[in-house]
Amino acid sequence: MGHVPNPFPELLPSSVSLVSECLLPWTKSSATQVIKVYSEDNTSRAVEVPSDITARDICQLFILKNHCIDDHSWTLFEQIPHMSIERTIEDHESVMEVQSGWGMDSHCCLYFRKNYAKYEFFKKPLDFFPEHMVSISSETNGIMNHSQLIQTFLSSSSCPEIHGFLHAKEHGRKSWKKFYFVLRRSGLYFSNKGTSKEPRHLQFIAEFSDSDVYTLLSGKKVYGAPTDYGFCVKVIQCRDFQPLSVFRLQSVLTFCTDFIISLTVILNYTGLQQSRSVDIQTSESRSISENSLVAMDFSGHKTRVIENPSEALSVAVEEGLSWRRKSCHRLSSHGSPSTSQSSMSSIAIHVAQPWFHSKLSRDEAQKLITQQGLIDGVFLVRDSQSNPRTFVLSLCHTQKIKHFQIVPVEENGELFYSLDDGHTRFTDLLQLVEFYQLNRGVLPCKLKHHCARITL
Repeated sequence: MGHVPNPFPELLPSSVSLVSECLLPWTKSSATQVIKVYSEDNTSRAVEVPSDITARDICQLFILKNHCIDDHSWTLFEQIPHMSIERTIEDHESVMEVQSGWGMDSHCCLYFRKNYAKYEFFKKPLDFFPEHMVSISSETNGIMNHSQLIQTFLSSSSCPEIHGFLHAKEHGRKSWKKFYFVLRRSGLYFSNKGTSKEPRHLQFIAEFSDSDVYTLLSGKKVYGAPTDYGFCVKVIQCRDFQPLSVFRLQSVLTFCTDFIISLTVILNYTGLQQSRSVDIQTSESRSISENSLVAMDFSGHKTRVIENPSEALSVAVEEGLSWRRKSCHRLSSHGSPSTSQSSMSSIAIHVAQPWFHSKLSRDEAQKLITQQGLIDGVFLVRDSQSNPRTFVLSLCHTQKIKHFQIVPVEENGELFYSLDDGHTRFTDLLQLVEFYQLNRGVLPCKLKHHCARITL
């Protein structure tokens, strides 16, 4: 895209970029400010924007400037490096208001990167409300479907009560303790007597109408947390970390749990619900049911839908074999390369792919996928640490990250790669990834969203 001429050159220094108002639906404003935003590769870019610009506007701006595909997953993050925490800035939030609380000597920064779980709360709300953790309002008679649950959570008269255990750090102590917590519309409470929810046993911890919830990036390392997932609460008004009740760590209200990713979203949404309304039509309309994707047979004169699961799997395997034969033919037409030549060609192909992360450890892979959204199909491919000749596919399914070994298979002097002990073989990792993007095969779900390289 060519350079957009600035109609008011006297207002803009040459070192700062500006996008014409005709490209973005911003409210006309005479006041502008310069902000600095970091991208996934940790490079930064300064842009001059209206003072009333929202996080969604910033995302649209960078999608245009970076020529990105707008798949509704691009997100603006607020990161506080010295505390190793970050949060998703909601679409409607004013970016200038967020920055106003940083302080002159602050190292806080804005990041523009993908979060595939950005609207997952609206697409699959039931995933965020396990039955054993939810007490439904009596108004619903205990029966709820997808739509009713959303409407109940939006209603001013009723709200699901979420309860369960959290690890918390008591003030003045190094150890973490496990308490029973209850999340209600009025705020977060903990029970000082087991799992009792009687009013006399519940102690108020925090309200979320005037607070933001941050995710801990290195809970174990920085805070000594017993699990990998944690969050802390920050009051918006005073822009300082909330020293409430007995749970404090350096003036941070800090918790961790095994289901923290889901709970963090719920806490943020609870605060949003308490203080302001939200339009969910856009996010709901973006939800595409996987049931709408079907297996098709194009081999005959007419196309047909393959309804038999066994036949669909058989066709998928045959398609993989067909790809292998075509690739072998392509290679043989160039002089039938040796195994080593074929291997070098494969390496050259996958190293340049955005989903390949080379020497990434298992823990780093899990952290990277977690940062970019725990939804089905988020994946990356990396070198195996235990076997230098193999690779590993790290894939998210049902909010859990699973690791599958990709093993090399030699046949007639040629090298192939396989996820299923050689039953389905591919000449390179690119073919393997492309195949499983279209076919689930032995995986729990298809490969949908690759993890971009970001600084951990």
